Amino acid sequence: MLSQKSAETVRATLPAVGEAIDTITDLFYRKLFTAHPELLRNMFNRANQSAGTQRQALAGAIAAFATALVEQPGVRPDALLRRIAHKHASLGVSAAQYPVVHRHLAAAIAEVLGDAATEEVTAAWDEVYWLMANSLIETERRLYAEQGVLAGGTWRPWEVVEKIRETADVVTFRIRPADGRPAPAFKAGQYVSVQVELTDGARQSRQYSLTNAPGATVRSFAVKRVAGGADPAGEVSGHLHDRVHEGDRLTVSAPYGDVVLEATDAPLLLASAGIGCTPMVAMLEDLADRGHQGPVVAVHADRSPADHALRADQERLVAKLARGTGQVWYERPEGDWPAERTGRVDLSGIEIPDGVQAYLCGPLPFMRSVRTQLLERGVHPSAIHYEVFGPDLWLAQGDGGDR
Repeated sequence: MLSQKSAETVRATLPAVGEAIDTITDLFYRKLFTAHPELLRNMFNRANQSAGTQRQALAGAIAAFATALVEQPGVRPDALLRRIAHKHASLGVSAAQYPVVHRHLAAAIAEVLGDAATEEVTAAWDEVYWLMANSLIETERRLYAEQGVLAGGTWRPWEVVEKIRETADVVTFRIRPADGRPAPAFKAGQYVSVQVELTDGARQSRQYSLTNAPGATVRSFAVKRVAGGADPAGEVSGHLHDRVHEGDRLTVSAPYGDVVLEATDAPLLLASAGIGCTPMVAMLEDLADRGHQGPVVAVHADRSPADHALRADQERLVAKLARGTGQVWYERPEGDWPAERTGRVDLSGIEIPDGVQAYLCGPLPFMRSVRTQLLERGVHPSAIHYEVFGPDLWLAQGDGGDR
């Protein structure tokens, strides 16, 4: 909780900081990477930095956290913090890195605000930063402990035992531990970070959802080739598609992620689009293994049948469920395909059971649309959970509800 004096100062300066926050975060990253270029090469996602999405997410997260502190004193925005902490843990972030971030962020705030950055203002925003940072440090410490690893020591070598071509631009990798130790436990819906060394020597990491049920020893994840090739946008997916083969080794983190399927017989809606099907396949397999008796509605949207990765797995697993149903929409269907399943997902003809828990994964416009339809059907916001690949621009904007 902010001190009363700092709360008053933050409340008074929040409009000015909010207006300048994009400029502040842009300058912060430039200062950070000038002083520590190794962080951009070996920890931060160069594609997100190039596109500006990481800057937008950081700006939104700071503004959302500060707003929550002054508008709801005593109530910590745990959803925001959990999402960030899981991502940090998957990348091996350590407590020692937070003072480095603070140094450059504080310098950026002072430079952008100029004379408005008085000693009182600086002290108040320092308090905001350390409330957020210390909460993240504690959450990340707990996450590392749960996985039995030291802070920052999340990485292990894994061997590729099979590489499966799913579609023209999606490949599944099946991997097992290469160090002889047991595979770490995980929950359906979680992801791992996969780190590769690129041709320029940089070590870049990306997150991929596991597609197995939690009991699996050999783990699987699917990689969609991102347009861009050697450009930052596609450098890791391109490397994995073109340069990693059976028998090779990958550096993989322990599993993390806060959008997970808990043990329940409640009605479920699993809605995905494109490569967002990956955590849903893990959830479906987990439900089938546990003999889930409640209704499960699996909804998927894709460009065409040829682009629909893991389609056979989704159909097989839905069929194994006692009360499972599946519906698919294609933008460009092939053959005799019903008109009501062409184009974008429309839930108006889908029965939504009372008490449903909904899980969404896919592009942000898709998830916004499905969430809006569910809210209009009376589903409570707290029952709608979503997973985002990349910086969470939705939650930072404050309209994503619960996860």
